[in-house]
Amino acid sequence: MATANKDIKKISLPVEGMTCSACVGHVENALNDVPGVIESSVNLGTEKIAVEFNSAEVEFQVIQDAVSGAGYKLGTQSTSLNIGGMTCSACVSHIENALREVPGVAVANVNLGVERATVEFVPGIAELSDLQAAVEGAGYRVEGFHDSGDQERELDRLSKVKEIRELRNRLIIAGSGAIILFLGTFDVFPWVGTFMGQSYYPFLLWALATPVQFWAGSNFYSSGLGALRYGTSNMHTLIALGTTVAYGYSVAVVLLDAFSPGVLADNGIEAKVYFDTAAIIVALILLGRFLEAGARGRTSEAIRRLIGLQPTSARVVRGGQEVDIPVDQVVIGDTVLARPGEKIPVDGLVTDGYSAVDESMLTGESMPVEKVPGERIFGATINTNGALYFEATQVGGETVLAQIIRLVEDAQGSKAPIQRLADQVASYFVPAVIVASLAAFGFWMLLGPAPVLTFATLVLVSVLIISCPCALGLATPTAIIVGTGMGAEKGVLIKQAQALEISHKVDTVVLDKTGTLTTGKPVVTDLVVPDGVAELELLFLAASAERGSEHPLGEAIVNEAQTRGLDLEPVTDFRAIPGRGISAQVKGQPLLFGNQELMEESGVELNDLVAQASELAAQGKTPMYLASDNKAMGLIAVADTVKPEAFSGLARLRQMGLDVVMLTGDNVQTAHAIAGQLGVDQVEAEVLPQDKAVVIKRLQSEGRVVAMVGDGINDAPALAQADVGLAMGSGTHVAMESADITLMRNDIDGVATALDLSRQTIRTIKQNLFWAFFYNVMLIPVAAGGLYPVFQGVGGVPGGLEFFFGEHGFLNPALAALAMAFSSVTVVTNSLRLRRAKI
Repeated sequence: MATANKDIKKISLPVEGMTCSACVGHVENALNDVPGVIESSVNLGTEKIAVEFNSAEVEFQVIQDAVSGAGYKLGTQSTSLNIGGMTCSACVSHIENALREVPGVAVANVNLGVERATVEFVPGIAELSDLQAAVEGAGYRVEGFHDSGDQERELDRLSKVKEIRELRNRLIIAGSGAIILFLGTFDVFPWVGTFMGQSYYPFLLWALATPVQFWAGSNFYSSGLGALRYGTSNMHTLIALGTTVAYGYSVAVVLLDAFSPGVLADNGIEAKVYFDTAAIIVALILLGRFLEAGARGRTSEAIRRLIGLQPTSARVVRGGQEVDIPVDQVVIGDTVLARPGEKIPVDGLVTDGYSAVDESMLTGESMPVEKVPGERIFGATINTNGALYFEATQVGGETVLAQIIRLVEDAQGSKAPIQRLADQVASYFVPAVIVASLAAFGFWMLLGPAPVLTFATLVLVSVLIISCPCALGLATPTAIIVGTGMGAEKGVLIKQAQALEISHKVDTVVLDKTGTLTTGKPVVTDLVVPDGVAELELLFLAASAERGSEHPLGEAIVNEAQTRGLDLEPVTDFRAIPGRGISAQVKGQPLLFGNQELMEESGVELNDLVAQASELAAQGKTPMYLASDNKAMGLIAVADTVKPEAFSGLARLRQMGLDVVMLTGDNVQTAHAIAGQLGVDQVEAEVLPQDKAVVIKRLQSEGRVVAMVGDGINDAPALAQADVGLAMGSGTHVAMESADITLMRNDIDGVATALDLSRQTIRTIKQNLFWAFFYNVMLIPVAAGGLYPVFQGVGGVPGGLEFFFGEHGFLNPALAALAMAFSSVTVVTNSLRLRRAKI
């Protein structure tokens, strides 16, 4: 009986992009051409490929590349892993590399700020267990798969309650041990030596140092030395090596002094131990980590507040009775009651009642919004003063709040290009530091003062400890977390960190006129009548004639009449005249209603109305004449009115030094009239919807960095073409999908807020990176003994500096630990300053 070849594998893979039988042939041919593939079969109906191959001859990545080369894509799914044990940018690179080496993983991105890995993988090839094994194999922990639906667990994780508690316990042990060891080194407890015998005293110090080194500092070993097993290194590697050198040197001195004291004397080695130095380093680094964890927990305050907004229960009408149920049991179509003062549990449409709803938690706008039947309401907003019945339209993960939380989490978990550079630098930095520390050790062993081994060891420890790139790794993600969180609180939703980085470079803002600068809903602005005609009569006849019209201008006139309480008459003989207007009869009276061309073609005498119509047109309004029996009865002007808040928003953009361009399909006269009202100098008029993206390209070709602001479906191509696309929250789903930033408030002020937020966030990132690099550049030479020749040149270390540099000018390793620990705290604290920025 033949045995099966264990290398022969058969897998089923999802494929995207196949449309016909020809696609099937292309994919099969591409796979069958790969050496090692035995057979492939494509099923167009299920959009899957069955592939049999020899795993000893071909790797999965080759199969994936063959499918991609044929013009198709293997279907992937996405997941997020909460990662524990990361400390610096080097950790980020190690985990990313470990995940990318898993067969079936297409994309892996790790964010240190939110301590999360986002992975796209081909199901069936890679499983969640494979991802977890890869992370743990690299020396880190998987603390669960991210699920924003588990509110309580996510809130605990973001606030870092568990991490802070664990660090506090370790810090207490390490701090107590370090203080006792520090005092013990100076014989502050002479009675102990007398009681035990002086020869046993060093062994007591050794015993006290051991739990600090290997329990309080155990994370440094599990993460740092664990990384070494896989040919990588991180910040914990440097700490573990540095403290182990100090601890190991001291152990060797204790043992040699006890059993072979002549060896120390013969080699000029001072019988001095550095258990206190190793313990102080561990304690100070744990102190820094403790303070950093608290500060990093505060950086996620905005997302925690958003998650905390989610209601937990809802009152629904079922079987004619009102019952309270958990909010996750509400289904689409349920009738829900929101009483005064209650949170609205899910999104819906008001069916009965009247109230004002506080939507500030979603839009940042403090004024409550009136809600009547037919109006949309959103979960987590607060019903202020009246009972509302509404039909649930979006529940669970589909509510606006859930989408906002998901968007903010994605943005905080994404990487800005500047962060990728920092991560790349850090991945090379740690190995370089290890080499530099060994080089410094060798240098002082050859050329250092006596006792050379002691001073060379101190230099080695100091360089390893002071060079940890923790601050470098936190510089960008902490600022991104605070910036995107602040944006969410102010109604500015940023999709990706990349958009936040690009936005600070924007020098030109293109604003689509309709719905952005204007209300997007035409209204009646002027009623002009000759002597003998009443305004209400003019409006009554025109509105009655337009009653059945679907034209936006006609609807505006009908709405104005209804607002004034006019009862309209039915219309007869209605006829639309394309490009001109309409003709109709109202109560038997023949009417013509339209533009000047219609009147002139019909022989209507307009007299002085023409001049008045020209004046209104120059103001950006559309004048329409009403005539009966060849006699003009007056004219009505309709306009898409400018939003009152547009003026302050544009003023902010100009104060920021930005060029503002208005984009519209209106004719040149109307466009310039509206631009004149707004104070906008640059106008792109008579632009067809399909040409909006062309205008953006032209501006970009002039070297400009362009932000496009729009709200409609026809804005989507331009939003996608722009360097940064901003969609109004009142706009279409398509526009928001195409945009990089969504503004929940429907006003231009949000554009200025978004761009100002970007500028301040990037400024903070640059400050963080400067201090992180500056710190390493300045202090590594000091730790390597660079001040030794300086102090020797001035006759020795000044008395006030001996605590820092000893008698010869070598940096105290404990101070190196203190400087390293507080460098990361400084970076996080600087990021937190963003929360107080005026934006």
